[in-house]
Amino acid sequence: MNIDMIEAAAARARGHVRRTPLLGSPFLDDLAGRRILVKAECLQHTGSFKFRGAWSAISALQGAAGVIAFSSGNHAQGVALAARMHGLPSVIVMPSDAPALKIANTRAFGAEVVLYDRRTESREEIGERLAHDRDLTLIRPYDEPLVIAGQGTCGLEIAEQAAELGVTEADVLVCCGGGGFTAGMALALEGSRLRVRPAEPEGFDDTARSLKAGTRLHNGDAQSICDAIVTPAPGEITFPILQRLCGPGLVVSDEEALRAMALAFQRLKIVIEPGGAVALAAALFRDIEAETVIVTASGGNVDPAMFLRALDTL
Repeated sequence: MNIDMIEAAAARARGHVRRTPLLGSPFLDDLAGRRILVKAECLQHTGSFKFRGAWSAISALQGAAGVIAFSSGNHAQGVALAARMHGLPSVIVMPSDAPALKIANTRAFGAEVVLYDRRTESREEIGERLAHDRDLTLIRPYDEPLVIAGQGTCGLEIAEQAAELGVTEADVLVCCGGGGFTAGMALALEGSRLRVRPAEPEGFDDTARSLKAGTRLHNGDAQSICDAIVTPAPGEITFPILQRLCGPGLVVSDEEALRAMALAFQRLKIVIEPGGAVALAAALFRDIEAETVIVTASGGNVDPAMFLRALDTL
């Protein structure tokens, strides 16, 4: 994996992937005691950065009969829409307890949705079996070089937008699950003074713990509302990239993520889901030495009830 793959993904994405804005608010700056800039990937197609990786992978396919993916929702929607735009059928394996909005949206984008019980069944086994039986190309959510390259296009945009604002040095906090987004961002920003740091929810801080330990560690049986980033462990492909390029991880509570969601709506007028708010929560509620912090608002696919719960924190 290198910058050439990310730049190639950016070329394939031109005219298809949105260049999302980099937003700021003096109110958030005052609350955090530092400048905060928010990369609003919640405004990306399908409501999350995942469309970048899906478009990158599917646009590079040659002669595929169809695609399959496993996801709690955001990768699902990205793959479903990218496949439809390429005229390909898609099958998405989703947990039965995924937010109803994400399941409905994935079907609306034309995908066949296969539900499974995340406590008793393996999405990887289901996905690989269906891929074999139906001759489908599996698009993995994070441990896939073409997906990582697509996510890295967000880092290229951040570098350009930060430079336009006169920002040459900052910590870049990335909402982190399996590490595809974080790895792509780190590769895109390698060599700059924009240092990538993963942000995770409590109980699913496998990346922060793994970086500290120097080896891949797994999560236990914790619960979190941050469904988009509750993966079991850092990816086999992503972790060496994170280990080489990323700063220490940051960890926030579910309540802090809800508070960040409410503040993003109040001050930036954007809607973020819990898993997409952990980077902003870390910037707001953790001690960070950097004078400027850039955060990814990585997704906005939240059910109304959860969003109302966030607004109740104001």
